[in-house]
Amino acid sequence: MSTFSIFLILIIVVCLLLVLVIMVQNPKGGGLSSSFGGGGNQVVGGVKKTGDFLDKSTWTLAGLLIVLILASNVALKGNFGDTDSKLLQGDDIETVVPEALPETVTPPVTNETTPSDSL
Repeated sequence: MSTFSIFLILIIVVCLLLVLVIMVQNPKGGGLSSSFGGGGNQVVGGVKKTGDFLDKSTWTLAGLLIVLILASNVALKGNFGDTDSKLLQGDDIETVVPEALPETVTPPVTNETTPSDSL
């Protein structure tokens, strides 16, 4: 398993977690925190202000996603090694000469008139 594959799996997992965290939030500010009574200072599951936790986790997962994408780009370039073209280097390039083209045959010229010529 290559480094890029590992980064790809991590990116997929972070994306799924990010979708889950975003879907739990309510666009009007309620969300998960309002379903537990809506108290601003209420402690739920050891976490004060569930809305703040969801906001921080959203930003953390988004930042982690960007870092993983950049790291996978570096890992992808590292897997291919030298990415310069052999044409730019000029090493051992065989010159390919195309075969001669066949002679073109010209159609015979006729003196017939077309309907557009008679108008």
